[in-house]
Amino acid sequence: MYRSFFEMKRLPFVRDVPVKYLYEPPFITETLSRLEHVAENRLFGVVAGDSGTGKSTLIRKFVERLPAQDYFPIYLSDSKLTPRWLYKGMLDPFGVDAKFYRGDAKRQLQKELEVLLGVHKKKVVCILDEAHLLEKETIEEFRFLLNYKFDSESPMALVLVGQTELWDKLKLRRYDAVRQRIDVNCILRHLDRSETEEYILSHLRYAGGREDLFTDIAMDVILQGSSGIPRMINRICEKSLMYASQQGKRLIDEHTVAFVMEHEMLDV
Repeated sequence: MYRSFFEMKRLPFVRDVPVKYLYEPPFITETLSRLEHVAENRLFGVVAGDSGTGKSTLIRKFVERLPAQDYFPIYLSDSKLTPRWLYKGMLDPFGVDAKFYRGDAKRQLQKELEVLLGVHKKKVVCILDEAHLLEKETIEEFRFLLNYKFDSESPMALVLVGQTELWDKLKLRRYDAVRQRIDVNCILRHLDRSETEEYILSHLRYAGGREDLFTDIAMDVILQGSSGIPRMINRICEKSLMYASQQGKRLIDEHTVAFVMEHEMLDV
């Protein structure tokens, strides 16, 4: 495979690259800072972005930055999450079996949150991924969940993460009561030219081989073909490395990238 051909220690464009090796553009640094503010002050945040723009990576970084002695993160990802299963998913990490009726389960959760915060001095940060697929009934439940002590404070931090249509959905009039409770809203944009290049170089550094494998013009073509979406950058670079190694080419130019995009990419 191309790893030995290019004398790499690791595969560069895989999904499980440790977050400490990943390039962090300024807008991601800013978003992480805003999410840390959400966690510290037990606020309600929303993160939205196009498919492949790095929402999952962002959440990985966010959770890793939360001091374990101060925070208790809960991660849920279920597009069919009903209110009942919402409470079950939030109570499972506490080792508590959720009662059948949502009102009872909600009281169970509030009790666990009070104990964790009051006795153990830990703040709960609940992250709901794929939130753009949630039904209205479940989204409405967030309003009741966050309505605590006469709406004077929140029992935990809540972060909804989803594709761009999540924010489009929350703009609808039927979600006014929920939207008005949102404290922080973050939209992930695509990478620009310089960010795309640094993104690719950071992955090559992680791989441990040469960093000058892609020409400048090849970088331009990758940006054009990927629209600055990290997931697409990964796919184009991965296939370009594979094709170049098969052809015995030590340098990946714009012709190699263009060939790969035309013949091996179905969605470019």
